[in-house]
Parts: sequence; C-alpha cells; structure tokens
Amino acid sequence: MELDEQKYLYLLFILPVLVVIFLINLYWKRKKQREFGDLELLKRLSPERSVFKPVLKLTIMLLALAALIIGLVNPKIGTKVETVKREGIDIVFAMDVSKSMLAEDVAPSRLEKSKQIVSQIINQLGSDRIGIVVYAGSAFPVLPITTDYGVAKMFLQSVNPEMVSSQGTSLDEAIKLSATYFAEKSKTSKLLIMISDGEDHSEGAEAAAEDAKKLGMKIITIGLGTEKGGTIPLKKNGIVESYQRDNNGEVVITKLNPNSLATIAKITDGGYINGNNTKEVLEYIKNTLDKIQKTEFEATEMADFQSQFQWFLGIGFVLLFLDIFFLERKTRWVRKLNLFNENK
Repeated sequence: MELDEQKYLYLLFILPVLVVIFLINLYWKRKKQREFGDLELLKRLSPERSVFKPVLKLTIMLLALAALIIGLVNPKIGTKVETVKREGIDIVFAMDVSKSMLAEDVAPSRLEKSKQIVSQIINQLGSDRIGIVVYAGSAFPVLPITTDYGVAKMFLQSVNPEMVSSQGTSLDEAIKLSATYFAEKSKTSKLLIMISDGEDHSEGAEAAAEDAKKLGMKIITIGLGTEKGGTIPLKKNGIVESYQRDNNGEVVITKLNPNSLATIAKITDGGYINGNNTKEVLEYIKNTLDKIQKTEFEATEMADFQSQFQWFLGIGFVLLFLDIFFLERKTRWVRKLNLFNENK
C-alpha cells in the first residue's frame, strides 16, 4: 500500500478536536439544566429527547469525515498487472567513487557532477534498461539491470566513496563487473558508460576492454576534472577539516588523466568526452544512442497500484447523508425496546 497525498493526514487531528468540543458542549448543557431545575423533572417534560442519539450522530459524522480525509489521501492498494514490450538497449553506468572524485576543481565536485550527468542521461532515455556499478580499488554492484528509472535515481543519490572500502581506481574491475550485467547470448546492444577522472592504479584496463569488446560491449568514457587538478577536501558535516595527504605528508593534487579513458573507449569502438560541460556530454550521448541498434525486450510484467479514494469518498458521503435523517429525539420502535434504559 502507498499513500498518494500524505499531507492530508494532518486533517485527522480535527476528529479529536470535535470530540472535545462535543464533550464541552455536553457538560455546558448539563450545567445549565441543573441551574434551570431538577434533571428528572426535565426528562419528564422532554420524553422524546434521546440521550443516545447525539452520540450516534457524532460517531457517524466522525466516521464520515475520517472516510473523506482518507479519500483525499488516496490510498493505493492491490496490483494492476500489465504485459508490456520495450525496445532499446542495455546500459550500465560505472561511476568512480574513489577519494579523488571528491576534488572540487569541477563544481560542485567531481562525484556530484557525475551524479548530475548520469541523472540527466537517464532523463533523456526512452525504454532502455539501465544498471549502476561503483568502483574505486574494487568494484561494487549498486543496481541490477532495470527499467525503473525512479529507483535508479534513488540509488544514484546514495552513491558515495564509503560504498567501496578499497581505495585507488581500478578501471579493469569496473569493466569486469559491468560485463556480468549483460547476458552473453543476448542480442540486445550493450553499452557501458564509465565516469572517472582517469587516475587508473591498475594495469589490466586495456585487457579488460579487449574482453568487453569480444562480448559485444561498447564503452563510452566521460572524464571529470581538470589538467591543473585540485586538492581532495576531507569534510565532516559539510565542513572541510583537512586535505588528503600522501605518505610524505604533502597535500595530494589529483589531475584528470584522459589518456587511459580514451584508450579504453577506442578499443571497444566507443568514444571519450570531457564531462565538464554537461550539455555537450548529453548531446554526445544522445547522438551515440541514436546510432546504436535497438532490440525488443522480452515481455515484462509491470505492477502498478490502483487508487482506492472513490470508495472512501463514497462511504463518507453516504454517512453524511444518513446523519441528516438521525434526529436527536427517540425513535419510536427503539423506544419500545428500551435498549438504553431511557424509558424511566
């Protein structure tokens, strides 16, 4: 179950307020009646007046308001299963989360810039399947191949350097893990989009790219950073406490190394682009995707929640309609039954 408009739940606080007002009003009436005269005498003077009916009317009104409020919230339950067919390609985003990606020579930082790029690439996709991998000294799977772009963006925002314990940058590990996302015998086009500053601390990236090409993978690499480079700020609660230092105690300056990224892309007949200009990256990716052959995916079952607001609104209006016909005087046939011992 999910609630479409949770903000209206606050209206439920009206119900206890109405109960309190009712009790205060009831107390005030009793007090005035005592001041006017004897309660037993007043009951005899008003034999048709019911003690129970006002409580019943209040209960019905509260239930009606509760139903109407829940209707505004629009609860969605159940599943609506549809069979759909999609046509597109399989895309895996491999994102560098090494500490060098925290450098701020590209605003707001290399890592945040990479998130923005991936998010905007996803925005311009149609029906392609996507997956996410992060890597530093080793690679880690974040999101398996899916067509749920909303979930992908949610996982994307959680990407950070702490997801991979081993530091450094191993492009080969990222390529190898990404390759496992693609079905070997699948005829669907396979695209790996790697985002990194290119500071590769491994030696097997080119060999991994050769293996990827044999699997039919195309690799596009996006370089983030500047050739001048920048420091790596170490923050706590958003405040810079220090900067990353090497073994000699010198402040580390991390620079963009486009050569390793361009080499990997060339091996797989892909391409390299500098990622500092987001607009240029999006145009480049769009043009590349337009040239890649699309294939039809197998039929997929999509589950969707169905709105249930109409039931609650209907119940609410019916109860309000019934409340009109409940008068505060005793009902004759109920009075004969004397269920509430009112006939004294």
